[in-house]
Amino acid sequence: MHKAGWVEAADSRFVSLQSAVFCAECELISQNNTPCCLACGSRALLSLSRVLGGSLKRQNRARLIADPELDRMVRELIATVSGTSSFEPPGDGPSDWRPMPPSSSDPAHRFILQEPNLDLAALDLDPTISLIAERAQTITAATGAAVALRRGRDIVCRARAGRTAPDLGVRLQTDAGISAECLRTGEVLLCGDAETDAHVDRSICHRLGVRSILVAPLRYVRRTLGLFEVLSSVPHAFDRQHVATIELLAGMTVAAICRRASRRGATRPFSKAS
Repeated sequence: MHKAGWVEAADSRFVSLQSAVFCAECELISQNNTPCCLACGSRALLSLSRVLGGSLKRQNRARLIADPELDRMVRELIATVSGTSSFEPPGDGPSDWRPMPPSSSDPAHRFILQEPNLDLAALDLDPTISLIAERAQTITAATGAAVALRRGRDIVCRARAGRTAPDLGVRLQTDAGISAECLRTGEVLLCGDAETDAHVDRSICHRLGVRSILVAPLRYVRRTLGLFEVLSSVPHAFDRQHVATIELLAGMTVAAICRRASRRGATRPFSKAS
């Protein structure tokens, strides 16, 4: 018998865990197998299967990341990013709010996509990105982790953790090597052994004591804002679960950048880059 207030299965729409994603910018859960949010176009997507854990058909078992600091940061990002202009109230009540695509009036959108010589040093991103880098090293058991952000045409290390990470302020190679390939393709890349991989700069790897590299692009809509990488002195240190983890943390980093860009634009206009 149907009871009052109950919802029949036929009236419900179920979303497959394998393709369910949460957008940290517009706060929507959708069934999506593309790299961009279907509502707002952001690439700050979190795969629910990777966050919640559980097994996926024909895929490795997803892993739950149990980290109180990361949990606090995710909650903070969700609470603050939702206050940006990614939402517009078309009606009289909160239930009428609907997601809007990024527009030229959005502070983060203007700063990230319309500045010809983007310099993310203009944003006060510490200690958030430093904490994310530290957690990345711990979660993946890496010997080093780094977040490098765009400064004009350069990609500069802005946060680091561990002995094999590049120093702060160091410019990453953008003309050759695995970092350049990640920037060019916009894809997550994995180097199992720097001694045998032709796509890495062996001299730099020897100097840092690196054998394994996992690098992910920090993408916002159609622009790469930088790179997120973890490094290890042990060959073949990273697997598919680590790829899922670094994608999650890269999405958090992009969400943090958008949050700071929106806050900065709300308090004062962005200056034109010279």
